[in-house]
Parts: sequence; C-alpha cells; structure tokens
Amino acid sequence: AKPAAAPAPKAAPAPAKAGAADAKAAAKDAAAKKKNKAIADNARKQKAELAAKAVKKGTSSRRKAGQVRTSVHFRLPKTLELVRNPKYERKSRPSRVRLDKYSIVKYPLCTESAMKQIEDNNTLTFIVDGRSNKRTIAAAIKALYEIDVVRVNTLIRPDGLKKAYARLSADTEALEVANRIGII
Repeated sequence: AKPAAAPAPKAAPAPAKAGAADAKAAAKDAAAKKKNKAIADNARKQKAELAAKAVKKGTSSRRKAGQVRTSVHFRLPKTLELVRNPKYERKSRPSRVRLDKYSIVKYPLCTESAMKQIEDNNTLTFIVDGRSNKRTIAAAIKALYEIDVVRVNTLIRPDGLKKAYARLSADTEALEVANRIGII
C-alpha cells in the first residue's frame, strides 16, 4: 500500500484590492497577446497571398505588364547620358582659326575679263581659298577692303583654284576700289 500523497499547501488568500488589480492586469495582458497574435496572423496571411500571387504571375521584372515584343531584335534602352566634366583640358590651348580673312582672299585677278567685269558689272574678281564659302568670302572682302558686297558668285577653275566674283553695292565704284587695291 502506498502512502497517501500529502495535500498541497493552499496559498493564503490575497487581499481583495490586490486580487482585482492582478485580474485587470492579466486581462490586459491577455488582450494585448490576442491583438499581437491577430497582427502576426494578418502579416502571415499577407505574406502568403503575395507568395501565391508571385507563383501564379511570376516574379520576372524584365517585362512590364502589357509590353509586347514586336521585333526579334533587342534594342538597348536609352539611359542617362551625363555631360562631360573633365578633370583637366585635353588641349593646352584652343586650335587657331585656319580660315581668317587673310587666308580666304588670296589675291585679286587683273585679267582682261576681270577688268571688263569691273567696268561693266561693278564686280571685283578674286582667287580665294577652296574651303571658303560665299558668306565667308563676302565677310573677308568687307573686312579687308572696307566695301559692301551685294552678292558673291564662285566657280572652281580647271586648274583647281576657286574664283570669286564680288558684286559691289551701287554706291561704291569698283574702279575706284580696284585703283585703291592696286589692280589697275
């Protein structure tokens, strides 16, 4: 026969006020635990829904929704191109202007046909640089001889030189300018 187990000693009853406060605190703790559990459950549900959605749809971020490839060739997308901001200049000084007014107009022509142009059409004839155009020729003649040029006609001679006919304005006499330059 086994000896009978001794009954557990009973705790002394706490005062009435302390018991009520403990019960309130226990109820608060239980409510907070319940709330935390609900929040955790909700977070788990959302995570599970996102995972299910990812499994259904796929997580590939390569293609946006509704984007359809219409070509078999891949074109690299345009990206940000920043303006150059060098640490130092690549040239020690800027390159000089190769076509200035002195290199554009080489020399005036004083052939018989050029003299006829001076007398009949109020036009001076020059041999000019082959790289110059009508605007630069007109600007160079205006700067060199201080005359107004109405229009410039150009042609390239068979020997490869460029000839320019500079028609002067009506108020300037080509014969006087030719005299001043030293053609005549």
